[in-house]
Amino acid sequence: MAPGFNTLREDDDGYDSADDLDFSDLREQYDVRLEQGLDSFVVVDGLPLVESGNKAKLQKFLTGKLNASGFKIKDEGFYMPMGENGKSEGFAFVEYQTPQQAQKACKVVHGTPIDKKHTFGVNKITDIERYGREGRIDDEYQPPEIDDFQEKEHLRWWLGDPNCRDQFALYRGDGVAIMWNKKKDNPENIIDRQHWTERFVQWSPLGTYLATIHARGMQLWGGPSWSRQTRFPHINVDLVDFSPNEKYVCTWSFRPIEVAEDDPVLSQDDDGKNYIIWDLTTGRPIRSFAMYDLVTAPIGPEGQPIKKQVPWPAFKWSADDKYVARMKEGEGIHIYELPSMKALDKKIIPIEGVMDFEWSPATPQRADVKTYEQLFCFWTPEIGSNPAKVGLMSIPSKQIVRTRNLFNVTDAKLHWQSQAAYVCVKVDRHSKSRKSLATNLEIFRVREKGVPVEVVDALKDTVINFAWEPKGDRFVLITTAEVVMTTAVPPKTSVSFFCPEKIKGAGVGNFKHIRTIEKKNNNAIFWSPKGRFCVVGTVLSQQSFDLDFWDFDYEGDTHEGNKDLTANLQLVNTADHYGVTEVEWDPTGRYVTTGASVWKHTMENGYHLYDFKEIQTTPLASPAPTLLSRDEQKTIRKNLREYSKDFEEQDRIEEDKEKGAIVEERRRILSEWIAWKERERADLREEREDLGLDAEVKIPGIEEEEEKEGEKVVEEIIEEVLDEVEEIM
Repeated sequence: MAPGFNTLREDDDGYDSADDLDFSDLREQYDVRLEQGLDSFVVVDGLPLVESGNKAKLQKFLTGKLNASGFKIKDEGFYMPMGENGKSEGFAFVEYQTPQQAQKACKVVHGTPIDKKHTFGVNKITDIERYGREGRIDDEYQPPEIDDFQEKEHLRWWLGDPNCRDQFALYRGDGVAIMWNKKKDNPENIIDRQHWTERFVQWSPLGTYLATIHARGMQLWGGPSWSRQTRFPHINVDLVDFSPNEKYVCTWSFRPIEVAEDDPVLSQDDDGKNYIIWDLTTGRPIRSFAMYDLVTAPIGPEGQPIKKQVPWPAFKWSADDKYVARMKEGEGIHIYELPSMKALDKKIIPIEGVMDFEWSPATPQRADVKTYEQLFCFWTPEIGSNPAKVGLMSIPSKQIVRTRNLFNVTDAKLHWQSQAAYVCVKVDRHSKSRKSLATNLEIFRVREKGVPVEVVDALKDTVINFAWEPKGDRFVLITTAEVVMTTAVPPKTSVSFFCPEKIKGAGVGNFKHIRTIEKKNNNAIFWSPKGRFCVVGTVLSQQSFDLDFWDFDYEGDTHEGNKDLTANLQLVNTADHYGVTEVEWDPTGRYVTTGASVWKHTMENGYHLYDFKEIQTTPLASPAPTLLSRDEQKTIRKNLREYSKDFEEQDRIEEDKEKGAIVEERRRILSEWIAWKERERADLREEREDLGLDAEVKIPGIEEEEEKEGEKVVEEIIEEVLDEVEEIM
């Protein structure tokens, strides 16, 4: 109630109370004058400096830039002060029609380039009260203190390890250990810290940082001493997703953020949000989003929202970290430019009914396309009489590169090949009676002219897993007969292997079936990051825990059915790990580990580490990234015995490390003894010169013995085997 009005009550004379009177016009007038006045104003800086004669022209230009869809400047709501020298001051006060428009302008217009030399800076005028209140800003200017330059540790120091060893992190009990992987001995600790994390740890994509998750947020660690690099104060963070090139990171919490008034990092605009996009270098937030911005919960029959699983990752990155996108299910896709987080062309890309999308994992190299582009693939279900659709869109042009109509579609999954040469759409189709399902593969050949689509439809069963070969063109899929939901025993599966057929000249032939292994229990596919080798296993199962190791370029006898294909498939080993919950390859493809995690069950937790060089019959090629062709790699593998002598010598030295330490200690003692003798000689020589005696001197009791033994020092190392036991396993 506005001041000056008393609440009236119904009295004996029958007067109506004030609650029945309409004061909305007065209240609105009161609110505008006292509350909305400053909330609708923003301060715009970063403007060009112009003479008074060009003021009107600049004002008209800036007004057009500051007006956008959804927010408009009031009439006569632009004021740009002029200085005593007759030039503008470089800033202006702008009044929008509503406080909401002013707040939106701060988000959308701030950071927008005006020209090559000037960029908009848009801030709410009420921020003066927040940041400029008494005590926060000194009355007199104080120059900033610039700290002395301090050289930081190299964050990728591990690349310089002379033995090219690999690191891995192990979270066990209350501690986190980072270890060097060694070929035969137990892993060597680099660092082992107790209570380093409160929830989990996660590597960044390139291995530069190790993220630890805490109740107060996320921290990044790196360098030889594993010092803290950056903090991200996202309270109760649940999930973390890095961009491919480690420039940005997205954090998510199920509970909305509560921002304190004096928070030094987050602003009041972040209050109530669930997602935050951060700049990894500065540790500052770029933009935040609420969960309902991404997920629209359907309403149930009783009018209550139905719980829906939150998609993760909710924000998907382009291969070069230039764009990040999110999907508004059924409506379209929002694409934001980084680092400004401005919407591409300031609007959503409308795709009716869109169900899913995926960026290409590498910058595409389409035929006859010389301009920059990124691609993403999307699919929409059948809507009314319209068929389901799969499409490829080019960004930033938003041009549809290729579409394909599909019918009787129950579901679709999008699988990009790692170099963006192909995208496979796994389409589950139902019969007309909707009682059975079948799967076919729609493979888009992205790098070929016109993006032709090859269909692999000889699949009678449902595909439950699909995986491309990294940096290759072979793939593996696991199929099963129609799943009967009433049975407690999982159905048998089949593992099928595919590769292109051989063709003359350049290019890749059609995809052909190599072989199918029937009556398996496998449900997961794990390719080596370097390609060629693949582990097909059974995870998260209490009945089966098989691991099959396959080689697609086996160098033994060529299988009869593989002569016209670009693969020679061979099962090189089998293993099992009870209770296995995950399988991970190291980045070089030399080692693979299987783990049974306590997060999944409490039975026989631990890990197995496999040296794939010993599992396969032919040694692997060099683990370093290579630009060699497959034929050149085969030549190296054929002559690897000649190159392996140096590596075997290094392995022998590593095995004799303890013995080598003893030898080094003896050498250190000997060098100290020789240095002591030289110092004693120098001191005696100096004393004899002072006394006028002959400077040539012998150390009594020592040099006489040396003369008897001769002037040479002999180092002799004797090895003796005390015991040796051989057990036949």
